[in-house]
Amino acid sequence: MSSTLAKIAEIEAEMARTQKNKATAHHLGLLKARLAKLRRELITPKGGGGGGPGEGFDVAKTGDARIGFVGFPSVGKSTLLSNLAGVYSEVAAYEFTTLTTVPGVIRYKGAKIQLLDLPGIIEGAKDGKGRGRQVIAVARTCNLILIVLDVLKPLGHKKIIENELEGFGIRLNSKPPNIGFKKKDKGGINLTTTCPQSELDAETVKSILAEYKIHNADVTLRSDATADDLIDVVEGNRVYIPCIYVLNKIDQISIEELDIIYKVPHCVPISAHHRWNFDDLLEKIWDYLKLVRIYTKPKGQLPDYTSPVVLPYSRTTVEDFCMKIHKNLIKEFKYALVWGLSVKHNPQKVGKDHTLEDEDVIQIVKK
Repeated sequence: MSSTLAKIAEIEAEMARTQKNKATAHHLGLLKARLAKLRRELITPKGGGGGGPGEGFDVAKTGDARIGFVGFPSVGKSTLLSNLAGVYSEVAAYEFTTLTTVPGVIRYKGAKIQLLDLPGIIEGAKDGKGRGRQVIAVARTCNLILIVLDVLKPLGHKKIIENELEGFGIRLNSKPPNIGFKKKDKGGINLTTTCPQSELDAETVKSILAEYKIHNADVTLRSDATADDLIDVVEGNRVYIPCIYVLNKIDQISIEELDIIYKVPHCVPISAHHRWNFDDLLEKIWDYLKLVRIYTKPKGQLPDYTSPVVLPYSRTTVEDFCMKIHKNLIKEFKYALVWGLSVKHNPQKVGKDHTLEDEDVIQIVKK
């Protein structure tokens, strides 16, 4: 373990002292690839028969979406969590304390949203320190990450937390890079670019792939990509999660400062203790989660607006809706009647491939 850490430190030091220019771009690309490989080793250690089952940090996934709270000790994560959800998570004298998560659930606009405090994602968790690893596994399954910052010292913390999350292969508020990558058996590295590249050239791409022992592949760069983008695609274990920065303790600053904070993108100022601006935060959470609510209507009755079936925006076909209710429903499915934004007529008969929109009303007709 320590040798891997030493290697990482060594490479980071070398990257820090290498000037960035055209002549060194190639070398830096190589170092980045090496770094990514070492990091992955830390997160998923090689072999060794496993260390038996670890004490559980697996949290059962309940509800329609899951939000992870990340932040340094004493920025008021626990206060925020307990005030949002009325959950009491043990608050104690710190150094990796909140270790098992007590998930809280809030109901918002009919959706059940699970809130998790992700403890100890602080400097050193990505190096396998503390209980870091299990926490990361949970962090990667979140639909949204809230980074809780102290408004008095936000930027230093923000950087550190972002670096940690990046180190585990979590990318915040970004889209997967537009790079086509396909391994082959023979034919060498075949690079096509559809727009001018400022950082990657054929040679750099070759050497990064060689670092992964890939010598035959088709690579298509459809946007101006960086070495990091290419490494993300090759590693293939990256997750892209939206993120909101919550600036806590705004009761300690002036109105003028607050106005400035409001202009920062992805940012919501709150006071956890006084419960200021929670509605704004919830509204923003809802925007970022992009959930789709579908109301059900039994035959000959009014639609049930109290408990919608909530689907993630990537999977909103009628088939997905049926699977969410019960996997046998799709076998008996004949057609569905839909009222709402996704159809031209109200009601309209649709098949199982029809895509639903937020707040549609649906009635399933069985065979």
